[in-house]
Amino acid sequence: MAISQAICSTFKQQLFQGVHNFNVSGGDVFKLALYTSAATIGAATTAYTNTGEVSSVGTNYPATGSVLTSLGVALTGTTAFLDFNDLTFPNVTLTARGCLIYNNTEASASVAVFDFGSDKTATDGDFTIIFPPAGPTTAVIRLV
Repeated sequence: MAISQAICSTFKQQLFQGVHNFNVSGGDVFKLALYTSAATIGAATTAYTNTGEVSSVGTNYPATGSVLTSLGVALTGTTAFLDFNDLTFPNVTLTARGCLIYNNTEASASVAVFDFGSDKTATDGDFTIIFPPAGPTTAVIRLV
């Protein structure tokens, strides 16, 4: 079992089909779900799955993850990019090895998988996903 960091293959195809709308106003709803090291997710992941998803002591990590706030799509030179605001799961006890971003509006279609490199833990505290700055060389998702 492994988490393999990747932009999901079906997402690339769906971009050409016009499936995903990342507009700040009127766009689709994107979510981020956290996964343990027991999960098997990567480029071949086509949709959200609860297999290997973290469980939290208490109720502050909702099954299926939480909604992301899109910063929209931008273009600098020949690079298009999108990013999200940081996401905090408050007052949780959990251990996560990676995450899946997926489109909750479009049949939970997967977008990208991220491996944290090691297990990250919160014990009765905040678990925050910090996205890199939005920019052509730093944004979380870029088309070069």
